[in-house]
Amino acid sequence: MSEMQSNRRRQAQQELGLVDEKEQAQDARAMQAEQERIRRKEERRMDIELSTSYQMTQTIARWMDKYFLDPLIGLIPGLGDALSSLLVFPFIYVAAVKVRSLPLTLAVIFNVLRDMAIGLIPFWVGNILDFFNRAYLQNCRLIVGFVEDDREIIREVNRKAFWMGVGIVVCCFLIYWLISIAIAAIAWTFNFISSLFS
Repeated sequence: MSEMQSNRRRQAQQELGLVDEKEQAQDARAMQAEQERIRRKEERRMDIELSTSYQMTQTIARWMDKYFLDPLIGLIPGLGDALSSLLVFPFIYVAAVKVRSLPLTLAVIFNVLRDMAIGLIPFWVGNILDFFNRAYLQNCRLIVGFVEDDREIIREVNRKAFWMGVGIVVCCFLIYWLISIAIAAIAWTFNFISSLFS
């Protein structure tokens, strides 16, 4: 029976005097408990939104992706990806500690690792692709969705949680592989240049 039908039935019973006091008290307690749950949920949402870490996620997302600071920093060889990876910690903190959602935390980490793997693709391809991959804005959208209780975003993230875990493993492998290739290329270049002067 739907809630609307239940409410109509209860109202009709009250009008006919068929609802006893015990049931009315039970309904009142349930209503009070629901209002208390809503109040606590709203307090928690406000606490998260007013936190420094949450506000940092908004600022970082704006500067890194809307103003394209992430791909510009990525142009600095080696240091760029490391520096932009440090800026992900507020996102992980909010997802894991403030929102307390493992699927959200997995999604945030996956987006960051994917962004890092894309940035490591050699020959400027990674830097070009980095302009189109906006991991910080994606993470910001997911976090805001969880904080504002957006059922569609929560359902989407929860549904993809397993695949985000698999994606994290794949991205870690790709990052390791790309770094190994870069180190081998640097070593080969150094050896080649030093052999020219020997």
